Amino acid sequence: MGITEWLANWYKSNCDGNWEHTYGIKIDTLDNPGWSFKVDLLDTIYEGRKVSMKVSVNDDDWYEIHSDGELFTGFGDANKLPVLMNLFKEFIERS
Repeated sequence: MGITEWLANWYKSNCDGNWEHTYGIKIDTLDNPGWSFKVDLLDTIYEGRKVSMKVSVNDDDWYEIHSDGELFTGFGDANKLPVLMNLFKEFIERS
């Protein structure tokens, strides 16, 4: 299963008739250029889970992720969208 299919299944598993009306997943672009990836954790079993990581090799090779327990965010250079999605998957699958 590819990361996009995994993410779609994760989203679908949290849709309960209420969650999806307020929360969800947002993927956007940055102007530097790069990616923004945000996933609401509120009202999921992952609420309260935290992480913070930043990797910066140079202006064209960087990413960071953060979760305050309510929102998972990831930002990265123009090549990092798959990396951000996979880091979110690792965040969810860790015990």
